[in-house]
Amino acid sequence: MSLRIHVDAALAAGLEFDLPPGPARHVQVRRAQPGDALVLFDGRGGEWAAEVRHMGRRQVTVQVMAHSAVDREPALGVTLAVGMPANDRMDWLVEKATELGVAMVQPLMTDRSVLRLDGERAQRKRDHWQGIAVAASEQSGRTRVPVVAPVLALGPWLAGLGGDGGARTGDGNSARWLLSPGSGLLAPLAPVRPSAGAVLALSGPEGGLSPAEEALAQSHGFQAISLGPRVLRADTAPLALLAWLTLPQ
Repeated sequence: MSLRIHVDAALAAGLEFDLPPGPARHVQVRRAQPGDALVLFDGRGGEWAAEVRHMGRRQVTVQVMAHSAVDREPALGVTLAVGMPANDRMDWLVEKATELGVAMVQPLMTDRSVLRLDGERAQRKRDHWQGIAVAASEQSGRTRVPVVAPVLALGPWLAGLGGDGGARTGDGNSARWLLSPGSGLLAPLAPVRPSAGAVLALSGPEGGLSPAEEALAQSHGFQAISLGPRVLRADTAPLALLAWLTLPQ
């Protein structure tokens, strides 16, 4: 299988250019040689066959060949708004959510959040998570890279929701679900799955959202649902819902 590389610039057939430092390092680590095939994608749909033209100590030159209009994205756009789990669990969540086809990840700080970020540290973490999303998109064959949004507190984020709740599908038909262990089961909501143009799913951190936060979310149009009788971890519950929504049935 050819090495897949994401390039954050518009690609076109015949274009010859030097890869940015990050992707270039990736190609060098894989010990690619001039003439080796690559697959490039720019997040604008499809992917491009390419070839390594030159390998230098700090420079990798590639030429773009033919475009392939493949589409491996889920039909349903899903945004996960998550109370950030602590330690490296957020890294794992972003990686696996990307593999499962999430459209956007919105990191949130809530009443019970252990991980609290602001200012430069929040930006560094966001950049780190966006890099994880890029790498997971390269590995999983995705043709678009999900957006990791800036870290926000739950209240301001809810107040700023637009008509589509941030789920970028373009049709504005977005279902809003709140993962709440005390609510009814998910199964009765099955008819919503194919009819919604997008789903915005809100999930809490370790310990869940507080009762006041759940009430606030419901006042902004979120419907409380449960994934069953077992208690799932903060980094498991949103992924279980995402798999149910995006994997073929």
